[in-house]
Amino acid sequence: MRKFSWFNATSLTFGFAFLYLPMLILIIYSFNESRLVTVWAGFSTKWYGELFQNEAFLDAAWVTIKVAFWSSTLATILGTMAAYIMVRTGQFRGRGLFSGMIYAPLVMPEVITGLSLLLFFIAIGLDRGVITIVLAHTTFAMCYVSVVVTSRLVSFDQSLEEAALDLGCTPFDAFRSVTLPIIMPAVISGWLLAFTLSLDDLVIASFTSGPSSTTLPIKIFSAVRLGVTPEINALSTIMIGLVTIGVISASLVSRSMSIKARADERRAEQG
Repeated sequence: MRKFSWFNATSLTFGFAFLYLPMLILIIYSFNESRLVTVWAGFSTKWYGELFQNEAFLDAAWVTIKVAFWSSTLATILGTMAAYIMVRTGQFRGRGLFSGMIYAPLVMPEVITGLSLLLFFIAIGLDRGVITIVLAHTTFAMCYVSVVVTSRLVSFDQSLEEAALDLGCTPFDAFRSVTLPIIMPAVISGWLLAFTLSLDDLVIASFTSGPSSTTLPIKIFSAVRLGVTPEINALSTIMIGLVTIGVISASLVSRSMSIKARADERRAEQG
């Protein structure tokens, strides 16, 4: 086992400082008494109170949560289906085109994706709003879910499905009772990744949103252009806290589900 050298410790320290020191400064100044975000005038939580009275930010946050939930759910369903087809159906006519269309949003610039979706929605006469943002986020998040679920299906033991089919299960029952519980940690990871991408998106949402469907990233970007306010620091601190809690909870749930899935797989092999 290699020793943890001073070079590794220094590199790790600078790496973590580069990533998290700006967030720490933001969190500290969210409790600043002064309206000037660069001048410390004492400890205060009044900006959190003013934030929860700011209806513009609250409405944008509610729109963002709705969009993230529905788009990540749709992306998870479609991405899981696409991953299952890619792994289990083998070679078929148009497989290369199908695979390329799934993974294209991974390398496509967001500006191109947003502009093309905007032109498409205008062409079909669909008014921009929450629905168009959900469809747009589903489009680019589905490929990320597909990648995550595909990596799990590749290592999945297909003999478990075959055993279920031999015992009289239909293909759907075998997938629901055997395959899905085992790959569920990957499905949940894909959903969380899609949810995070939707929360973070600014470019695509700016093309596909309407006057009454402003998301939180768009609202923050518009406000920052006029100057950073203490309310934005408070809002960012709350988001950092929620993300931290979500990551820790998801890690614990995913770990427990992985352990349970491995146990179920061993029991299935022994049975």
